[in-house]
Amino acid sequence: MSLQAYTAAATRTESPRDMEYRLFGQVTRALVHASGVEPTDVATRIDALDWNRRLWSALATDCTSPHNALGQSMRAQIISLSLFVNRHSSAVMRGEETFQDLIDLNRMMMQGLSGQQQAA
Repeated sequence: MSLQAYTAAATRTESPRDMEYRLFGQVTRALVHASGVEPTDVATRIDALDWNRRLWSALATDCTSPHNALGQSMRAQIISLSLFVNRHSSAVMRGEETFQDLIDLNRMMMQGLSGQQQAA
């Protein structure tokens, strides 16, 4: 079986929580990689930051849906974190901050998703 076929089959059997966990893992690996490249490698840094911003933006957008099953407080916290990610990413690109807070935040989200997986 080719890698693409395996990936497609695995994706179809994943729960939404599993997909979120996997996506956070991929984005976080990109952030870790980008944090280790030379500051002059702007493309790598921007790509990782943009991917992370898009992930958090999608989460925030989902939290605005009346069909979202999360509680109002949790949805508000995710939206707030999305705003933080947006501001902090800009500060990273200006050289005022590092990637570490973004990496730590994503890892905390992964821990939460993992804990929920085990409890389910």
